[in-house]
Amino acid sequence: MSADQSLEVEVERILPGGLGLAHVEGKTVFVSLAAPGDRVRVKIDRSQGDLLFASIEEIVTPSPVRIEPPCPYFGRCGGCDFQQLTYEAQLAAKAEMIRDCLHRIARLENVPEIAVTPSPREWRYRMRAMWQIDRDKRAIGYYERGSRRVCDVADCAVLQPELQEKLEQVRATDWREFPPELKHLDVVAGASLTVRGEVYQYNAEAFFQINPSLLEPLIDFALADASGETALDLYCGVGLFTLPLARQFKKVVGVESNSAAVRFARRNLQRAGLANARVIHAGVAEWFRSDSARQVDFVLLDPPRAGAESAVIKGIVDLQPAEISYVSCDPATLARDLRKLISAGYLINSIVAFDLFPQTHHVETVVRLSQGRHGSV
Repeated sequence: MSADQSLEVEVERILPGGLGLAHVEGKTVFVSLAAPGDRVRVKIDRSQGDLLFASIEEIVTPSPVRIEPPCPYFGRCGGCDFQQLTYEAQLAAKAEMIRDCLHRIARLENVPEIAVTPSPREWRYRMRAMWQIDRDKRAIGYYERGSRRVCDVADCAVLQPELQEKLEQVRATDWREFPPELKHLDVVAGASLTVRGEVYQYNAEAFFQINPSLLEPLIDFALADASGETALDLYCGVGLFTLPLARQFKKVVGVESNSAAVRFARRNLQRAGLANARVIHAGVAEWFRSDSARQVDFVLLDPPRAGAESAVIKGIVDLQPAEISYVSCDPATLARDLRKLISAGYLINSIVAFDLFPQTHHVETVVRLSQGRHGSV
């Protein structure tokens, strides 16, 4: 089948990555911006053997869970790809994505039901963003879907009101004031946030979760009643988990590669009076190769979307902590790393997901593991 050819297909379900799955004439079709149960006419954008990648030309019969996307930029802007789904359908799709990855990649035979904690805010939740800038076209917004063209966005419906105001201020700025080399702006709402009684300072250069409304239950589940002598917080950022870990363990070591985040993490610990925790400025894999701890009771890791490096998983296994808490924003790389941990004798105790990214296919998942004799899955 050639590019630009049209086909009528029925979308079976949503796959990890957010694409709809369909089959036709012995071929597998991946449909962007689909809803499970859609009957659609699609255009083949490209093919790869028996795999076809397609976009919707016409909705023949809409899915019962399909709604009209409220954002005028939907379909062109690459930011949100789930606005066509009811919120309940978004949560169900994310749970199924996690289950799919755990079964297919981690090779878990009996995957437990996944509960996805909904966001209190389905819109206007995002406290940080990156705005792309095109001086030639005088456009400010986000990349268009599947391209490096900038979609000019005047109102982003997932930004917190404070960030939306910043966007409007930036858009009102005279173009002569923009430095010629400026290609994008990293922005964040506020300079500090209080979660579970802990005060965190941060800026746009230091990673911090984008949806503050779910941070309290996220931390509650990731740490639960963990306690002991020593805890390790890998990819610790500005100390979101480091501070509460320092309340529950006698000694905590955080490891973070971003220099701005390290400065904030150390400052946040100092302000909280938590002298039993320290943050090391190093890449996590590099730290394991050189100066890792030798005795740890509990390890928490919150790696970027690419997951943990192989050296990091090996380092954790070599430490043999009694418990591990893995916080992930990508079900596929999470499943890849879980497979390695399970092969090393760890068992999954519990899994909970948090919808930190409404209107998108992204989801935050937390998995609690323990050494084999204590595990339950």
